[in-house]
Amino acid sequence: MKAMQSLPEGYREIGSVNLQKEKKTALLINGLALLIAAVMVVVMNFFVPVSSQFQGEKGLLDYFLKPLVLVASLFAYLCLHELVHGIAMKACGTKKVKYGFTGLYAFAASDDYYGKKSYIAIALAPVAVFLLVLAAVNLVVPQDWFWVVYFLQVANVAGAAGDAFVTVKFASMPKDILVRDDGVGMTVYSKSEG
Repeated sequence: MKAMQSLPEGYREIGSVNLQKEKKTALLINGLALLIAAVMVVVMNFFVPVSSQFQGEKGLLDYFLKPLVLVASLFAYLCLHELVHGIAMKACGTKKVKYGFTGLYAFAASDDYYGKKSYIAIALAPVAVFLLVLAAVNLVVPQDWFWVVYFLQVANVAGAAGDAFVTVKFASMPKDILVRDDGVGMTVYSKSEG
């Protein structure tokens, strides 16, 4: 379903999600993200020990290089994550995507309304794209760089907890819903009864 620039007649608001205002939900999602991150790190440590991160070090610069690369990569990932949301919005027919940062969250937003399947695809696009890209990169980097890339994967999967939350929430709603994402919150509409 293509994005709609205006709400069709007969639709009314049936719900919303705003993690800036819903502190309990935000804490739950952030706790879930931390749990996901911990599980990913502990499980992977059995296959590729984190100590391998420090093998092959040649000097003091090497000890600083990997953390600097990781921090720079995390910043780039954050921007690219939102760009993928924006590309998915454009693929659904949105003409103008707005990007921003609230202090807690980076976002891609639009004034358009998206059908249920379209919005779920928009929400999950970054985690799916980067899951594959980062897995491929992890296969080709030297073992002593594995954890630099894997920590990006952890950020990708754990950081998608909010996207997964709205996906589960919206999946249980009526199939005719339309979602408007203004960057700090999502408002859900459905056809009014009668």
